[in-house]
Amino acid sequence: MSLEDADIRFAPRWERPSVEWIEAFKPFPVANIGDAMERLGMCDAGLVPLFPGIHFVGFALPVLVPAGDNAAVIRALEVIEPGDVMMINGLGHIDRALVGEQLTQRFQHAGANGAVIDGAVRDRRIIESVNFPTFARGTSPAGPYKNGPGVIGEPVAIGGVVCCAGDIVVADDDGIAIIPFWRAEAILASVKEVARREAEMTAEVTQKYR
Repeated sequence: MSLEDADIRFAPRWERPSVEWIEAFKPFPVANIGDAMERLGMCDAGLVPLFPGIHFVGFALPVLVPAGDNAAVIRALEVIEPGDVMMINGLGHIDRALVGEQLTQRFQHAGANGAVIDGAVRDRRIIESVNFPTFARGTSPAGPYKNGPGVIGEPVAIGGVVCCAGDIVVADDDGIAIIPFWRAEAILASVKEVARREAEMTAEVTQKYR
């Protein structure tokens, strides 16, 4: 079976938000964003960064695949745009890697800002060497099947959080926050206030113990 024969469903094309939203959320750590979202909307702690120092913001490109099969991930390369974050629901399966060196380099060359795989990856050292920000639930040397089915662009669950196309994804060493785009304006205002209060508390501690 070829990839063209796999049963892959594409959602109708969606509009990516303005890149100004990426810049707006870049200054804020995930912990502050989580506080601004009432401590909800953060992926579970089983999704971890492949290497330290990761921080990215981008727009969700959701992909749903069966356990151990990445046909839909490959087909998603047809619609990926700069600023996207690959949000791949692999059903938490970690016995076969969905993404490795080849797909990572293609994500990177397409302009993706990062990838979150609710499943496994391989070629971890190479992914780190090309500095492509990636979160995953585990690693496995075993490669995937490519039979399908799969879905691209429809809402998926990533680390226990519903993720829709165009949602804002923010990730750093602490974890991942998914901001529903319809709430972006309110959450941005809230996180600015959270950051202001944090700065005040830090200044108080600095003054007290200097």
